[in-house]
Formats: sequence, C-alpha cells, structure tokens
Amino acid sequence: MRWFILWAVLVLGGCSSMSIIETVPRVDLQRYSGDWYVQGHIPAFLERNATNAVERYDFQPPNRMATTFSFNDKTFDGPRKVYQPLGFVDLASGGGLWGMQFVWPIKAEFRVSYLSADYEHTIIGRSKRDYVWIMTRQPVIDDATYAQLVQKVADLGYDIQKLRRVPQQPASERRP
Repeated sequence: MRWFILWAVLVLGGCSSMSIIETVPRVDLQRYSGDWYVQGHIPAFLERNATNAVERYDFQPPNRMATTFSFNDKTFDGPRKVYQPLGFVDLASGGGLWGMQFVWPIKAEFRVSYLSADYEHTIIGRSKRDYVWIMTRQPVIDDATYAQLVQKVADLGYDIQKLRRVPQQPASERRP
C-alpha cells in the first residue's frame, strides 16, 4: 500500500507542473459564432496536413456550440475533410471554457485564451499545451499579425517550435 501511495504522489505531483491556461473573462457567444480561419496550430493527428482550415461555430443557447471543422487535406485541391464536434460551454467561466466532444462521452478541454476586442483574432488553447489554434476572421493575414499571435502563444507557455502555419488561400481563390 505504501508503494502505491508513493507512486500516486509522484505521478500526480508531476501532473501539476503545468499551470492552467486562463480563459478570457467573457465571450459573447453570438458574436463569436461564425467562421474562423486557422492560421497556425499545434495540430491534432487528423489535421496535421490541413490547408484552408476553417472552424465554424454556431451558438445554440443556452450552452452549446455546434461546430464544423473543415479543411483540404495536404493541398488546396486535396480532398475536403469535415468534422462536426459539439462544444459545451461552461457559462460560469464567462464562455471561455468549453468541453469539445468529438466522441461521446469524452469532452476535450478547449480554452478561449485570447480574443481581440474586435473579435477578429482568437487563440484556443489547452492546459496540457498539447494543442493550440490561432484563428482569424480573414483567410489571409500579414506576417506581422501572425508573429504577434505566435508571441501570445509563446506567452501561454507553448513550445512555438511545434507550431505549424496553416496554408490559406484568399476567399476569391477557394473552390466551392
């Protein structure tokens, strides 16, 4: 029994070494709804070769966010992949903490860790710092804006060497 307690203390003690990523104080979920273009990410397995990645949110009161995540695989002309997880918003958090459900009953932690005042730029992170998404309302942004957003990701404690910039085409060049 003592060995188990020692093992549990060591294992669980190691889990607390990362601080929780703070969420923004308040998210207007209606205003947050709509298309967000993924500019950079530490990708999950399914999106590691994504191009033209778009995350669409549609708020369903009182606390659900219907989500459609779509992208072309590998190239701008590659097959279009579409996933539809469901977000469950923790309203007590001010709307910045979500449980994103890709497979029932598991809900992955998603934290709106940055949101510009004009709702043009956002960063979704996780306290494990295993995944992160830099998103904007426009499909293409300039390098200076991207660099500022990457710095915010670094400030959250992420290894930015793992970031991948997601290729995006201007809206006029996208195929339907």
